[in-house]
Amino acid sequence: MSGGNSKNKARSKRQEGWEEAGGEFYQELYPGGEQELFDNLQRADAAKLATLLPSKQARNTTTVKRARSQNERRQSTYARTTQSRDIHLSMLPDLSENLSNEERTWEEIMQIKAMPVPMNQKRDIKARLQNATKLRLQGLEQLQWRQRKVWHRFSIRFTEIVGKLELWQSSLREIEGKFGTGVVAYFLFLRWLLFLNFGISIFVIVFLIVPTVLLVEVDYECDDFAENSTICCSQAYLRRNLTEFNVVLSFIQGTGWLERTILFYGVYTDQLYTYFIKTFWQTEFFYNMPLAYILVPISWALFSLIAIVKTAAKGFKERLVESEGQFYMYCNLVFGGWDFCIQNDKSAKIKHKALYNEIKGCLEEERFKEEKQLRTRESQILMHLKRLLIHLVVFIILIASGILIYVIFNYSMDKLNEEQNSHNVVSEFINETEQSALRQYNVSEYSFGQLQSTLLEFLPFITIVVLNIIVPEVFSYLIKFESYMPANTIIITLLRTVLLRLSSLAVLLSQIYIQITDPERIKCASFYEEFRLECWETYVGQQLYKLILTDFALQIVMTFIINLPRAFIARHSNSRCLKIIGTQDFYLPKHVLDIVYIQTIIWMGSFFCPFLPIIGTIFCFLIFYIKKFACLTNCTPSPIVYKASKSKSLFMSVLLLGFVISIIPVAYSVAEITPSWNCGPFRGFDTVWEFVVETFDGFPYFIREIVFLFGTSTFAVPAFAFLLFFLYYYWAVAAANRHMVEVLKNQLVLEGHDKQFLLNRLSAFIRQHQKRCERRNRASFADDDSSIQHSSR
Repeated sequence: MSGGNSKNKARSKRQEGWEEAGGEFYQELYPGGEQELFDNLQRADAAKLATLLPSKQARNTTTVKRARSQNERRQSTYARTTQSRDIHLSMLPDLSENLSNEERTWEEIMQIKAMPVPMNQKRDIKARLQNATKLRLQGLEQLQWRQRKVWHRFSIRFTEIVGKLELWQSSLREIEGKFGTGVVAYFLFLRWLLFLNFGISIFVIVFLIVPTVLLVEVDYECDDFAENSTICCSQAYLRRNLTEFNVVLSFIQGTGWLERTILFYGVYTDQLYTYFIKTFWQTEFFYNMPLAYILVPISWALFSLIAIVKTAAKGFKERLVESEGQFYMYCNLVFGGWDFCIQNDKSAKIKHKALYNEIKGCLEEERFKEEKQLRTRESQILMHLKRLLIHLVVFIILIASGILIYVIFNYSMDKLNEEQNSHNVVSEFINETEQSALRQYNVSEYSFGQLQSTLLEFLPFITIVVLNIIVPEVFSYLIKFESYMPANTIIITLLRTVLLRLSSLAVLLSQIYIQITDPERIKCASFYEEFRLECWETYVGQQLYKLILTDFALQIVMTFIINLPRAFIARHSNSRCLKIIGTQDFYLPKHVLDIVYIQTIIWMGSFFCPFLPIIGTIFCFLIFYIKKFACLTNCTPSPIVYKASKSKSLFMSVLLLGFVISIIPVAYSVAEITPSWNCGPFRGFDTVWEFVVETFDGFPYFIREIVFLFGTSTFAVPAFAFLLFFLYYYWAVAAANRHMVEVLKNQLVLEGHDKQFLLNRLSAFIRQHQKRCERRNRASFADDDSSIQHSSR
């Protein structure tokens, strides 16, 4: 334990060393230099005065070391390493040479700040002052510089305009002021998901929905019904009479009339649309709907992956910069955190609270680090035992949740299959007149059986959503006993909640897969029969559609019906027990998993329900206001203060995990499961991938050979070699940049040494000058006294 603490202390000392520029350094290295400095100041010898600076002394020392190390180069590898570092240090530019010009420019900029003119004029004056030296450029260089300047100003103005037009800007500032940057990062993440779903919706609308609505499909007649005929099976599925279904129930369940709309997979055709455009001289065009249906998911999947990776890389860079500046983050927050463009009291109070929460989060991390260092061996053993026990409890909860979902899903499916089989048996023995009367009765009156079937349909999804609400609360209570740091608390809670939600989805999808691959499943029903799994792609889309609706409805119920009265009781009650029951924290991991879970379902179900991204866009817009109400009205600031940079990178990591998990079942269904015979663009094929291969075989020979070349060793080996070369190149550049950063840090230390050295010596010079003035005054007074005494005699 002591070894670990000593390593941490040594590491912290090594990290903090480049910022220390105390007076002891100068007192040890430059003792008794006041007289020499005084003499140089009196002679106004600037060249000799510069040699007394610590940076100059360091350069002279490194020059001597470099000369000695050249004679002893073969003796020690360590000496060569030290020599190379000293050479870099000696080759640094002397920043004190341009000190006079920099000081003059700095003084003028300080004068601009004191001018009683508007901020825009100050900016213009400062820009002219800083760019005065650039006016010496002539010809093409001056033109290029002016173009760059114009583009730079345009980009700044455009960024300011876009910033003012950002969605939910005032709401985000209000949330940031009350709950800190970590919570507002969650709402920024929600807004980012809104734009992502909007981009995916554009792909779906342009290439799937609009062609299906505008273009006319060719109708083929089914002369003799055959189970292996895709035409007859499709007509039996799409033209079946659906008037007996209730409109509201059909909308909620995704069945009935809604099942035969562009919302689901089943209505999209397997034909090539033919159309003419008058402006192109009646040219005949073709639109391959099956090819579009497979290319659109690939396009939005690549679009989502690029957006996630790009945003995650940006968040990682912000986190890296923050970790590099952890020793001066308090200075940045205190002296550079205020926004001087704030013009009203409300914005100033919000910004004040945001800075307070940010500093509070930094101090909270420091407190946890200090507690970690002060732990004894016995306390650490006890803490690890508690964590092991809690991990075991969490594992048992996850297994029990999966078993509960499995049992309830099988129970509801068995009941629904019994009702449907009894309905089909009854419909076979009644005539058409009785069937029409029965349908009119079902439309006019909402029976108890319909209510029961609806509850059975939604029972598995209600179970999943309720578990997703209750179990994370149990996890958040258990993690309080594990004594993790705030960042680790978020990570571990997210991992546990992700395991819960993914296990529930895995159980649901496994049960659906078992039903789909059942050999006794009816694949082509007649005109008068109906089976839920005859178009299994639509059935999968319906299940995910109901899961999203259930999750959204439960969020509304929890926010406005359950949590709002709790918050009201906590605010207006003096009872300690009621306050404990009603007080709610905005627990960030739970809310993050809510929207990541919905987004995972959207990605997973977009192939089977193309309208799902549009529904997701609407839901993200509504969820923002629901979560905002829950944050500002129902909840109080959490005792755990979350930091923005860590939250962003963590959100994207969880979202990337959800994206990968959502793509796996879709890819498996495309490659392995046989499409339905009576619906969808891929009816008649053994797998969807077979259609892709068949389409690829229809490409020209030249294109096929190029694609095949990418998979051969002739292309793969050189490509791998080039990738290794570029990887090594970027690694070398990064290593050189890291070394240059260290060198520049050392240069900053030397410049700080110079300033401290000059201040110390200047104060010594002033003291000596005052002492000499006092001695002169005393001597003059003594001379005056002696002259007065001499005159009196």
